[in-house]
Amino acid sequence: MNRRNPMKYILVIGDGMADNPVPELNGRTPLQAAAIPTIDALAARGTVGHVVNCPKPLPAGSETAILSIFGCDPLRYFTGRSPMEAAASGLKLAPGDVAYRCNLVALEDGGMPYEEKKILSHSAGSIEGEAALQAVEILESDPCFRAALERARMVIHRFPAFRQLAVQSGADIRGIRLTPPHDHLGEALGPWLPSGCGNAAVLDELMRIAHRVLNRHPFNEERRKNGKLPANGIWLWAEGTAVELPGFEKQYGHTGGVISAVPLCHGIGVLRGLRMIEVEGATGELDTNFEGKLQAALDLLHTDADFCCLHLEAPDECTHNGDLPGKIQAIEWLDSRILKPLLARLDEEGTDYRILLLSDHKTLTATRGHDGDPVPFLLFDSRRDTGLGGVYDEPAGEAGVEVAAGCELLGYLFEQNTL
Repeated sequence: MNRRNPMKYILVIGDGMADNPVPELNGRTPLQAAAIPTIDALAARGTVGHVVNCPKPLPAGSETAILSIFGCDPLRYFTGRSPMEAAASGLKLAPGDVAYRCNLVALEDGGMPYEEKKILSHSAGSIEGEAALQAVEILESDPCFRAALERARMVIHRFPAFRQLAVQSGADIRGIRLTPPHDHLGEALGPWLPSGCGNAAVLDELMRIAHRVLNRHPFNEERRKNGKLPANGIWLWAEGTAVELPGFEKQYGHTGGVISAVPLCHGIGVLRGLRMIEVEGATGELDTNFEGKLQAALDLLHTDADFCCLHLEAPDECTHNGDLPGKIQAIEWLDSRILKPLLARLDEEGTDYRILLLSDHKTLTATRGHDGDPVPFLLFDSRRDTGLGGVYDEPAGEAGVEVAAGCELLGYLFEQNTL
């Protein structure tokens, strides 16, 4: 085909789609079990390898992995997850400010002590929209919780999702230990409560008061009556201070945007100077607007911008929710509902393109939590066939070329380096 259009560069992140072998799948991983003919066709003509996106001792999660994939060494630039999420909302942290993720969570019902209650859901059953906003309104309308917020010098910035954002002024977080709730689902929360410094007790108090206010509120009794998990707690974690990242265009000579339902991805993009592209109906769950994301990618690639990051959160959230069939379905729909029509359109238009596709980290079916082991990546160029004839999964990645650090990957996508 005579291709006339400028080269386009596409980064596709299937959040948490890499995994370890699963007994229920006869020892296969979800990637191996999924029908992904488009991705495997790219692998057959491209290069498959493995990479570490979460360097130790940093957290094994998207906050380090996606920062790494976007070309920033997290060992140098990572100051915490929440400041990057704040950037997506246009919030600027002042000196001395600390940002936290404030999840709405579901804690176990029953009369046991608070410390013995299990974390049932890191997202209060994927609460969203007006329900999420109402839960925060209930908290902030309560005199006891409002007074505790004032003592903590903290403000909660509301969002129509389980992901709320809190900013604390003049906080000292040296030595603090906060834990991601999705790493301890089904476990008693006592060992994972804030600890390590004086400010941890302030956060602990806020979380305990929130549970007392929300647990038997009519709002949550109605959720239980309707078969939904309650939003009967908050979880403060992902602490961090202000961060500055180097400019994307200056580093790579390319411009573009980020398509995602997740504030973290948008925030990293904003801090790097990329466009934040929001899609109506993009939920971060299996019910996300796949066709809307596809159209947003095409619209972006039809502009002067030559770089598009398309991030799909659904595999990760399905794993956290214990939904193995959903994880496999999310991977298959990434293949059939986004990549297949996207590449068919680019081929039809005669556009050359290079694709970097990977999981940011592993999300394990066995634990419903994250893992920082190497993940498989796929690099494809529409102009050439490597003749390697591979597939895209974890064993193929392990057997393929090694890239030592995720922050090197975009250099290969943009042909600054070769594998």
